[in-house]
Amino acid sequence: MNVAILGLGGNLGDPRELMAEAIRQLATDPGIVLESVSALYRTPPWGKTDQPAFLNAAVKVETSLSARQLLDTILAVEKELGRERKERWGPRTIDIDILLYGDARVDEPALEIPHPRLKERAFALAPLIDVAPDAEFSGRPARVWLAESDSGGMIRLAEPGWERG
Repeated sequence: MNVAILGLGGNLGDPRELMAEAIRQLATDPGIVLESVSALYRTPPWGKTDQPAFLNAAVKVETSLSARQLLDTILAVEKELGRERKERWGPRTIDIDILLYGDARVDEPALEIPHPRLKERAFALAPLIDVAPDAEFSGRPARVWLAESDSGGMIRLAEPGWERG
């Protein structure tokens, strides 16, 4: 089994419910065991700023799936929940990224682990630290990356357990 940290986000429809449903669907996969869920955060948009604020969270899972198989599973869940890929960094109903997959470094078409922009994204780092406080990547603790990132406007909305309603 491998430990993976997945980042979840969305800003269209009911992102809180869509993320909760994504977590439920992932947990039903026989190759995935849900370990923990982060707090829920509201964050300003990143990259493309003329859109609604996002909700973000992270989950820690144990998985027997390869990184590629995990990505395929995630993409299927996104599709089931109405994800349409129209615009890079644009609004979306649900987005699920593999932030970390154990200590693996993966560089394949459409799959790069650790996530290539993780170290500059407070909206992904804060939830990641909730579920993996001692996480390290790219030679440094995630906490150091978070301290150096822009967390302005990020608000912790709900404590872990929010996904259970």
